[in-house]
Amino acid sequence: METDPYLRHLDRLIRRGRELRQTTTDAPQGSATAAVRVWQQDCATLVNQLAGGSKAHWLSRAYSEALLVRSSAGRAVEEASIAVIVDRIVDVLGRGVAALSQGDAPEVTASSAEAAPTPRRFDFVHNAQLRPILERAFADSRRAFDDGDFRQALVLSCSVLETVITDALTHREDTGHAEFDGAIADWSFETRIASAERAGLILGGCARLPPVARAYRDLSDAHGQLRPDVAVSGRDAQLARQVLMVVLRDLDPGR
Repeated sequence: METDPYLRHLDRLIRRGRELRQTTTDAPQGSATAAVRVWQQDCATLVNQLAGGSKAHWLSRAYSEALLVRSSAGRAVEEASIAVIVDRIVDVLGRGVAALSQGDAPEVTASSAEAAPTPRRFDFVHNAQLRPILERAFADSRRAFDDGDFRQALVLSCSVLETVITDALTHREDTGHAEFDGAIADWSFETRIASAERAGLILGGCARLPPVARAYRDLSDAHGQLRPDVAVSGRDAQLARQVLMVVLRDLDPGR
């Protein structure tokens, strides 16, 4: 099996984990919690793929154990602090890199060859026709980011974000609970975000969207692609995806 994509993905997650570890040191713990949770979910998804979906696999067990620490008495198990969790997960990812690099973990590569990534479901979206489109766009956004195509990754993440917010607002209007005037189709991306927040449909996660993400529609050509002069960094694309994940949890809390 081609392991290079897995190694690249592991390396990105490790680097991001180290950045987050520094954030937990420099900033109040609460301000870094959302970003750590998104990163942790990405790590769990990759570990599941490498373990072939088996919770009994050594990598899955190591990841689960990374979320817990022993008390000072050595008896009960307590939740670890965010900083400890990040450090331990980074260590587990490093063990995954070592196993794949040395080729001495056939159970990982063999099982993951048969395991397809679990698609993100959009069953909470009221318009059923949009669900498969959103699933593909969400997966394509991740693939573009992994391939280093940050422009495409950002556009797809923002498109999914805008679509799910619009669907939520439209459903609210259809059920007689609209609080805003005018046709939603005529609203800007910013207006849809603000309206969804004021309606209580989503929380304040969109505050972290970078300027290029907020203006992505205005910066795109007739084909929906960003103009050549528009610069998008990996950080921009990553933030857009993190915000999308937060909003998806707002709209689909049972996920």
